Amino acid sequence: MARDTLDIVGQLDALRRYALVLTRDAEAADDLVQATFVRAQERRASFRDGADPRVWLMAILHNLFIDGHRSARAAQARERAWAESRPPFVAPSGENAARLAQLRVAFLSLSAEQREALHLVALEGLGPVEAAQVLDVPPGTVMSRVGRARAALRAFEDGGAETKPARPFRIVGGHNARQN
Repeated sequence: MARDTLDIVGQLDALRRYALVLTRDAEAADDLVQATFVRAQERRASFRDGADPRVWLMAILHNLFIDGHRSARAAQARERAWAESRPPFVAPSGENAARLAQLRVAFLSLSAEQREALHLVALEGLGPVEAAQVLDVPPGTVMSRVGRARAALRAFEDGGAETKPARPFRIVGGHNARQN
């Protein structure tokens, strides 16, 4: 049988039966058979004249299945290793969720410049020079913005910047006025 007249479609039933045995899933079997036909078309030059096309196609199908199985196992191993290298995720309790919401409000209440600088330095781990390059400002400006942002967050932690004035007001002429 010449390579140009190779009848691979005639082997569909046999390939599908074998794919079902390997995958135990009709959709996965159909995908595997389709991949087999694609691979056979790409590599039809490797078919030797006089060889049995069914054996050749089943070998391709088997190799694709094994490759896919190995790839899936390797991906699972990578995901497992990645998951083990990370701290376990714990859903926040009501108290933690409320605390995170408060911190989010505090962070979002910062000026845009302070938020950007604090995010780049504290969360992304950039140095002042790198953050300055990102923001296109001098490194001293970055450090100043980060310092003001941290001070504002500390004030929030100490009772809220809005509810606690920086300096107490002195009422002149009222009952808090000094008697001389």
